[in-house]
Amino acid sequence: MAEKNKIMEKIVSLCKRRGFIYQGSEIYGGLGGTYSCGPLGAELKNNIKQLWWKKFVQDRSDIVGMDGPILLHPKLWEASGHTAGFRDALVDCKECKKRFRADHLVADALGQDLEGQNEQMSELIKKEKIKCPNCGKTNWTAVQDFNLMFKTQINSIEEDVYLRPETAGAIFIEFKNILDSTRMTLPFGIAQIGKAFRNEIVAGHFIFRLREFEMMEIEYFIHPQTDWPPLFENWLKQQEEFIMELGARKEDLRRFEHPKEKLSHYSRKTVDIEYKFPFGFKELFGLAHRGDFDLTQHSKFSNEKLEYFDQEKNERFIPHILEPTFGVERSLLVAILSAYTEEEVAGEKRIVLKFPKHIAPVKVAILPLSKKEELTRPAQEIFDNLKSEFVCQYDETQSIGKRYRRQDEIGTPYCVTYDFDSLDDKSVTVRDRDTMKQDRLKIPELKDYLKEKFTE
Repeated sequence: MAEKNKIMEKIVSLCKRRGFIYQGSEIYGGLGGTYSCGPLGAELKNNIKQLWWKKFVQDRSDIVGMDGPILLHPKLWEASGHTAGFRDALVDCKECKKRFRADHLVADALGQDLEGQNEQMSELIKKEKIKCPNCGKTNWTAVQDFNLMFKTQINSIEEDVYLRPETAGAIFIEFKNILDSTRMTLPFGIAQIGKAFRNEIVAGHFIFRLREFEMMEIEYFIHPQTDWPPLFENWLKQQEEFIMELGARKEDLRRFEHPKEKLSHYSRKTVDIEYKFPFGFKELFGLAHRGDFDLTQHSKFSNEKLEYFDQEKNERFIPHILEPTFGVERSLLVAILSAYTEEEVAGEKRIVLKFPKHIAPVKVAILPLSKKEELTRPAQEIFDNLKSEFVCQYDETQSIGKRYRRQDEIGTPYCVTYDFDSLDDKSVTVRDRDTMKQDRLKIPELKDYLKEKFTE
């Protein structure tokens, strides 16, 4: 466990040092459960979202995209059940004032899953004298429900308004508009990438559990009589394929099917795709069969018919929904963890992020051998020529060896070095991140060479 914690410490340190991820509001002491993406983190995160959008929207004829608002009508959350039921079990340590999720506290201490059974958890915490993980005392409050939604106000509405705790609601209430404007035919999906907000009792494990996060989500509408299990299995495979495209290994993934007694009241089946994080197997993505619950509820509360009309069969019905959900920050964390590699090279430790080339935040680094203008000027010209095709970085500071190590640490697949021989032979050296093999080639051939490398 200590070694696994050390891996996370190394990841957190590298992310800050190299500009991937920073603690939110750090100069004010930090704000729990919030993080900023630095220059490289923003590029990597954007690459992940673009890859997802291309795979699940642009490359498919049965899925369209949308981008809904964060602020949604309060009745939406009443219809979905969030206002009354979007809660976790909270317990406070009376000694150190730390808050914990009661079900996690009991599960960690006793290995029992008592989620949703507040009275039993209160009794068990007292009876078994479960110690506070922070101070070691056993003086607890009773377990109580805690609503996870953030409240805010809109000046024209008297009711409480909430920051959305998930993105799906915006899709459901635009179902009719999208159907009317696109004339999609079943089965079809609506995809969205967007922010969600949950006032988590305990955020933690770096960017794994946040209070502000992004989701990549699809609502896939099907006929109620559809033979859905094969579709469900296909979605699970596509979710696994996607995370492996970010560098995850198959052996680090597993599926967890929610037992019937733990299913949400509307769910026919829910499966989590879990990843082997350094802190254990945890949920990465989810897939649920939601039945017709959502469209039925929003029809009831809005008095709008959210139906599908099959012209060929002259049939009206409310579709059922398969919902594959992907977390952006968790995908980002898996991409970094999967890429992180320590190697020994010539007696020294080399830290390298071996990202798949298509998601690497910087694709090519241009490195003049020295700061002399006779080298920096043509090297800058190479940078200017390549930057329209690839995300490039120009670096002329410190020795070439240290610059290689810097680029290794941020996962740059190729380094292009312009040296004194380049003045005569009009060639450059291209170094491969993973093999460290170096090729010498003519400058006019460089762009095509790199294009070919990124399509391999």
